[in-house]
Amino acid sequence: MRQYIVDAFAEELFTGNPAAVLPCKRMPDSALMQSIAIENNYSETAFVVRTGTGAYSLRWFTPSGEIDLCGHATLASAYIAGEFMDPGVLEMRFQTLSGELRATRDGDWITLDFPVGKTKPVPVTEAMLAATDGLAREAYFDGGDLVLVVESEEALARFVPNDDLILRLEGVETGLGLILTAPSAKYDFVSRYFYPCSYPRTGVMEDPVTGRAHTFMAPVWAEKLGKTRMTARQISRRGGVVSVRLAGDRVFLGGKVRLFMEGEIPFDL
Repeated sequence: MRQYIVDAFAEELFTGNPAAVLPCKRMPDSALMQSIAIENNYSETAFVVRTGTGAYSLRWFTPSGEIDLCGHATLASAYIAGEFMDPGVLEMRFQTLSGELRATRDGDWITLDFPVGKTKPVPVTEAMLAATDGLAREAYFDGGDLVLVVESEEALARFVPNDDLILRLEGVETGLGLILTAPSAKYDFVSRYFYPCSYPRTGVMEDPVTGRAHTFMAPVWAEKLGKTRMTARQISRRGGVVSVRLAGDRVFLGGKVRLFMEGEIPFDL
């Protein structure tokens, strides 16, 4: 069977967030999918089964287990579906553990339709200040990823994370993520994302570009900036641009995908 490696939310190769995508005739056994994800050793491996024109089942596995939502691997799957599974298809529907997710393609851009991440203002704690080296100015948390607003893009870019302090934060210690975000002169906002699930695999918690993080930042920045259409950049080492549009309880995230490699693995699934 074919396997594709792509960079998602990437303007060019070797930027954005890499993912493996496997188009399957039927959904493999969970144990096999987990083994393939461990062998690939990417943050996510996506398994896609075509159920009709533009319709698919989709599951995501990290090297440590299955997850219920992944933005960059959904973007990667939409690209592979439009290029190789249903060549030329412009609208795609994915059945996932998070319900139906939709994607549309317009030239090089693919836009995902995701549920908005719930946020509400909470006090900035001593633990938050310690974990951000005193940078945190505002905090938002409602059971999902923790969003901390810092004062400037320059300060965020210079920030050197202390993994132990980040892991002690409420929510983060149970496997959720930490989002640090700031205003930007070139973009509407920038961010960095720290995710404990990546730590056992790489020893580094920072994620290159994270779709789900932008579902939590969208309502925060929409209110702060007074706009619902925004352009964001995740300023990790690899980095990537995400277009953001907030519409009620949905958020539309757009990005580009670059194909790095295609090959075969010794299964017929």
